[in-house]
Amino acid sequence: MADEITETSQTVAAGQLKAFIERVERLEEEKQTISDDIKDVYAEMKGTGFDTKAVRTIIRLRKKDQAERQEEEAILDLYKAALGME
Repeated sequence: MADEITETSQTVAAGQLKAFIERVERLEEEKQTISDDIKDVYAEMKGTGFDTKAVRTIIRLRKKDQAERQEEEAILDLYKAALGME
């Protein structure tokens, strides 16, 4: 009887593990598809004349809140002034 319970719990655990792995695999496929779509949008932007490096910087900055952006800009300005770049 104890062997049956152990075997059943191992079967259940193996089933759960397989389900988790399959979910991760599906999500990885979706992630790759989204990554390819983003790459296509950047290529389209570049093809219409936009500077994709600048666009990437804008997207990175938009993820931050205003205070964080202002602090980053202030530090950058300070460093540029220290190096005589202004």
